[in-house]
Amino acid sequence: MSEDDDQSVRPPTVRGGGRRRILLILSGVLALLLVAGGVVAWIGYRKLDGNIGTDSATGRLLRQDESERPERGPQQARNILLIGSDDRSGANGEYGFAGGQRSDTTILLHLSADGEHATAVSIPRDAMVRVPACELPDGTRSTPRFVQFNWAFELGGPACTIRTVERLSGIRIDHHLILDFTGFKKMVDAVDGVEVCVPRAIHDRNAKLDLPAGRQVLGGEQALGYVRARETIGDGSDTQRMGRQQEFLASLVRKVQSTGVLLNPTRLWPLLNAATGAVTADEGLSRLGALYDLAQDLRSMPASNVVFLTTPRRPYPGNWDRDQLVQPDTDQLFAALRSDRSVSVRAYQVSASPSATLLADGAPSPLLRDPSVDGSTAHEPPPGASASPLPDDLGGWTPSAGPTTLPTADPTLEGRTADQEACSMH
Repeated sequence: MSEDDDQSVRPPTVRGGGRRRILLILSGVLALLLVAGGVVAWIGYRKLDGNIGTDSATGRLLRQDESERPERGPQQARNILLIGSDDRSGANGEYGFAGGQRSDTTILLHLSADGEHATAVSIPRDAMVRVPACELPDGTRSTPRFVQFNWAFELGGPACTIRTVERLSGIRIDHHLILDFTGFKKMVDAVDGVEVCVPRAIHDRNAKLDLPAGRQVLGGEQALGYVRARETIGDGSDTQRMGRQQEFLASLVRKVQSTGVLLNPTRLWPLLNAATGAVTADEGLSRLGALYDLAQDLRSMPASNVVFLTTPRRPYPGNWDRDQLVQPDTDQLFAALRSDRSVSVRAYQVSASPSATLLADGAPSPLLRDPSVDGSTAHEPPPGASASPLPDDLGGWTPSAGPTTLPTADPTLEGRTADQEACSMH
């Protein structure tokens, strides 16, 4: 056999054939990893998407009252109502009695059309407002009543709360999110705690708090007690509690925006899992993609443009445990949001005495006066009790009257921005 014939039957060299085999093996492994990664990603997506509760009943109830709702605002601007529910059933039972629920915290979140500003307005749970007629769980319909704001949620759930906010503000609510206690704790734990500033030592057995003064990093259980405690911290007012909640949310925003959370899968996954499992949303937000887009919009905003404030309020003279909304400040605030204008904030000012917050003559604002309400009973109307129709001069927006014409200058109110450090406000 010639040398050429010998070469023709020689098997492929290790160098050439081995390289091809290695490439084939690597390609197969890569394909397997891509498929496996896709499966893992799909499973993860399905799990997170399935965590989100969907509230379709609220949309149905709101459509029934469409004629009484405000018109939609500027295109691309969004208004989302965030409701912290004090539902005491299931895993939340350790925080109180099981049974009915009220809106423990309600925040109106306005996202500007240009995507550059966010304004989060806390609505005092004890503010005396007009709650419109709402469908009740038994299918009957309530009559309008003048009661504290958080009764709207107990009377008629999210739909009644949304309609109360819309009537009060003239702002069309596009979406709503309901957050429960246990979900809040898990989110805080998922980011390894959130820093707060404690002006004075806190010892509150009911809130499970035992904190020294100064900077503190709170885990989920402590954080929940911190944002919910009232009587044993500060002056015991709901106003101060809302201030703590806003401060805490600002600190949470800074923590989530940090690369330590968003770029670390081992920390990001628990946060996403906790966040999606903590919320019940309307049909437009009850998908992972929709919540992801919302989170991305918030993350892209400069922290200095994320504003937290409380609807201006003062003690309600008929019952000092209740609030009345201050005018014209409240209407100016809502008018700015209706027009998609920014709201500036200044540091909170603490009055020397409660009487300093009253009008000069000591009388309540006529916009929120209801002569039929007795101060001793205004805070505890039975959920099923009937009430006489209320006059239309209690303030707030009405479909027939339309929004009040107010100055176009951007208002400046007491509040804080998300870029302020925990102890900078104290």
